[in-house]
This record gives sequence, structure tokens and C-alpha cells, in this order.
Amino acid sequence: MAEDSSYESVICVKPEVHVYRIPPRASNRGYRAADWKLDEPAWTGRMKILSKGKVAFIKLEDKNSGELFAQAPVDQYPGCVVEAVTDSSRYFVVRIQDDNGRHAFIGLGFADRGDSFDFNVALQDHFKWVKQESELAKQEASQSVAPPLDLGFKEGQTIKISIGNIKKKDAGGAKSRPMAGGLLPPPPGAKTGSPQSLPVTQPNTVESSLLDFGSLAPAAQPTPDIWGDFTSAPDGSSKDAVQSGWVQF
Repeated sequence: MAEDSSYESVICVKPEVHVYRIPPRASNRGYRAADWKLDEPAWTGRMKILSKGKVAFIKLEDKNSGELFAQAPVDQYPGCVVEAVTDSSRYFVVRIQDDNGRHAFIGLGFADRGDSFDFNVALQDHFKWVKQESELAKQEASQSVAPPLDLGFKEGQTIKISIGNIKKKDAGGAKSRPMAGGLLPPPPGAKTGSPQSLPVTQPNTVESSLLDFGSLAPAAQPTPDIWGDFTSAPDGSSKDAVQSGWVQF
């Protein structure tokens, strides 16, 4: 039924072909056109090759009226329906068939070798196309059976992306930065504490400490003086007293 619904297409037309009655096959070596009466063809007319689905039909028609003389449905080529003779490229043995399923073998000949070549190529191309269509149908069937790929993210699923060519931050870069408070870095080999333990001194504080370095020493605690307070004496009086013997030790 599928083939009946397919449309027909003409793939080859030859205006003149000859049909011969052929004797039974003498051996398994094949048919020979020399055994036929080539100068006395049984019928001469027009040939068409129609494709309908996967089947090719060889139709022999009258040149003038187009009446069908015989046809041969071909479902495989090369095969038993169309067979080349062993002694010529212009002649073939074709199995014709009527609507009741009865068949017979006839000889088919072309006056020109180019026509026989076109006949051969038309059948080869048709069944090459049939083979390709069959392979495509198998691929589509296998793809329809296979479950579709689920490329979506599941709930809670994450992905990790690695981005290359990113330079890491220099771990020793902090050493090249100037220290807080305008202080210079210590000389090489000097033992220093962590940067957090260095005191931060303002410039004015450093300057004042250099000018008044005596104030850094702890003040002397006053002690009881049994000899009296010499600070109350006028300038130079204590010295004169010592020299004059006012104070005895």
C-alpha cells in the first residue's frame, strides 16, 4: 500500500529499443546475444524507466500510441530481473511480468552503445538512492528510540569555572611599601620585630626628643640632707664656702 501512494518519476527514456525472443539458457555461463536473431527483432518501440518508491519499472510502449507492450518491475539491480549478456554491452535479458503475476524472459537491445550505458546508469543510480534512504531511516529510528539527553541543571547542582592567566598577588609586595610615619626600613641583617610592634612616632615628637634627651632619664628621688640645702645659696657661695673651709667633711 505504501508503494501505491508514492508518486512516479521518469528517470530514463529511450525512443527506440528492440525486443528479441531468446532460447532457453544452455548453461550456467549466462546468455549470449549471438544466439539470438539480431536482424529479426520481435518488436521495436519506446522504453521508459519509472521509479515508484523503491521499485523501478521498465515499460515498453508503442512509439506512436503509447500503448503498453510489456513491463518489468525491478526491485534489485543487478539481479535476476535485468541481466547483461556475456558477449555484448548493448543487450540485456529482462524478465517481464503481467498483472496476474505471470512472467517471461525477453531479450532487450539498443542500437547505440550510449543508450545502453544510460539504461545501466539509471538503474544503478535509483538503487543507490534506495540504499541511502534505507540507511537514513535506520539512523532516524535509532535516534528516536534513544532517550533525549538532559543537559539542564538539577536542583542544588553547581559548576566550578577555572579562569587561567590570572597573576597571584605578590606575597612580598608589602615589604617594598614605605613604612608608616616616614621611617626608613632597617639595614640588612638587623634584627627587627614584626611591623606591628614598631612604634609610630610623629616627626615633631622625634625632633623634640632629640633636643631634650636629658628628660628621658628618670628624675632623681630627693634624699634627706643632713647638711642643709645648698641650692638656696647664691651663685658661687657654695664654692667659696668649700674653699674657705666653712663646710668640713
